[in-house]
Amino acid sequence: MKLNNISLKTMKRGLVVLLIAAMLPVAFTQTNSYFEISKNLDIYASLYKELNTYYVDEVQPSDLMRQGIDGMLNSLDPYTSYISEAEIEGYRMQTTGKYGGIGALVRKVDRYITISEPYEGYAANKAGLLAGDKLLKIDGTSVIDKETNDISSLLKGQAGTNTTLLILRTLADGTEKEMEVVVTREDIKIKNVPYYGMINTEIGYIRLSNFTDDAGKEVHDALEDLKSKNPTLKSLVFDLRGNPGGLLAEAVNVSNVFVDKNQEIVSTRGKVNEWDKTFKTLNNAVDTQIPIAVLVNRGSASASEIVAGSLQDLDRAVIVGQRSFGKGLVQTTRNLPYNTKLKITTAKYYTPSGRCIQALDYAHKDENGYAAKTPDSLKVAFKTAGGRTVYDGAGIDPDLEVEGTPVNKITMSLINKNYIFHYATIYRAKNPTIAAAKDFKLSDKDYQDFVAYLNGKEYDYATESEELLKELESTTKDEKYYDAIAAELKKLKDNVMHDKSNDLTKHKEEIKKVLEDEIVSRYYYSTGRIMVSFNYDEDIQTALKVLNNPNQYKQILTAKK
Repeated sequence: MKLNNISLKTMKRGLVVLLIAAMLPVAFTQTNSYFEISKNLDIYASLYKELNTYYVDEVQPSDLMRQGIDGMLNSLDPYTSYISEAEIEGYRMQTTGKYGGIGALVRKVDRYITISEPYEGYAANKAGLLAGDKLLKIDGTSVIDKETNDISSLLKGQAGTNTTLLILRTLADGTEKEMEVVVTREDIKIKNVPYYGMINTEIGYIRLSNFTDDAGKEVHDALEDLKSKNPTLKSLVFDLRGNPGGLLAEAVNVSNVFVDKNQEIVSTRGKVNEWDKTFKTLNNAVDTQIPIAVLVNRGSASASEIVAGSLQDLDRAVIVGQRSFGKGLVQTTRNLPYNTKLKITTAKYYTPSGRCIQALDYAHKDENGYAAKTPDSLKVAFKTAGGRTVYDGAGIDPDLEVEGTPVNKITMSLINKNYIFHYATIYRAKNPTIAAAKDFKLSDKDYQDFVAYLNGKEYDYATESEELLKELESTTKDEKYYDAIAAELKKLKDNVMHDKSNDLTKHKEEIKKVLEDEIVSRYYYSTGRIMVSFNYDEDIQTALKVLNNPNQYKQILTAKK
């Protein structure tokens, strides 16, 4: 049956009406949103102008605006931030690992900004600066009582320029001497892989500290070098502890070292559908079979979790340590006027099994402004390639959890009071050389020298028992029972009152480990710290046990949960 012209026109009109009706809610929503944006921008600009014109005291327009911007962004998540023109260099350093400077870590120790570690082979090291050197002046400007942030711009600068440092150095007899040191700044590239080597004849080790440019290449080259120089290499410890993450693309490249090409590593999904992406490996792996124990802890975040999560989902490695941080958000940098930038969270990322490990929900905050944690009851189960159960919502759970031994209060007190740091400085001044990092042991005589060094120094602390008794005393006073138990309470306090000299003996082995770590770093830098940790690090010891037990390793990766 043919439609006549009248009925055809009628149908067309009806279709147009239906289309317009369907579009009205969207159009209205968009128009309303644009109006709200325009309205609030107008209010904000007018308020800003009125404050600047009429406020009783002088205001700095740029400071006022920055506080407004920061306040706005702080209502979202901690990863969305404004980068001013003055902060661009620091941002570039975070993404590239490069900057112009002297190449040294500094920290505040008492009143002084102090060299805590010169980077081996870089400008500060070449100029003879040592860990423990106190900075008095930088190019004639006093830096005593300054904070590390205050002097960062003084130490950094264009490669090839000189900076003159007046330092205070500890000598072998314990006295201090002022010295002037001229350092020629250079381009510093912080390595993503600060160390790799063999723990023993069969097990290799790679530490990855960042995910800046070339992280994947550095891990690739490290494993290739270990394999070529150590034909007895059978397995690998891959250390991601304390790694805060970085470039997502480098997380894919790092995973590609152990996983062959065309394998999905991570996908991202956000508000703008066109930006949703799936990231797959592009190259041939270095080794798809070598057994791997990946170390993670609460400081392993973002790109670290992509690598650990993908290797876990693909049943490619056993994860050892503590639950990771839980950052499943992706940031993109958008250019703004006047050489400024906005780093903005644009998506969430998902590991190959489909899970997002974001631990905090910044879209739902409590009355105090704290983001809500994902409760265990709401975590969703996913399956690895081999059928093992893994969960979303709170970081990467290790396959082998290591609780770790808590550090005793006396050790923490000695660290916090900087006595460990200062003694290492004195030890280095007295002893020009020591044994190799792996072999170095502090003798009993040296330990007694440390105990003598502490004589007369204040490093008091309260044990847990003392704190509990203090709490009990306060409670009994509030509840009017104190008089009845005062005598017994005093006896208890006398019995548990710690003897500092006795605690130095009781916890000798733990304190010696911390001392050895700090002393070794004065001779062998960060490499030495890592190597000496092989002897006592609980995560590493757990990793060695599972790698030395092929049956357990296989069972973990094939067990159904």
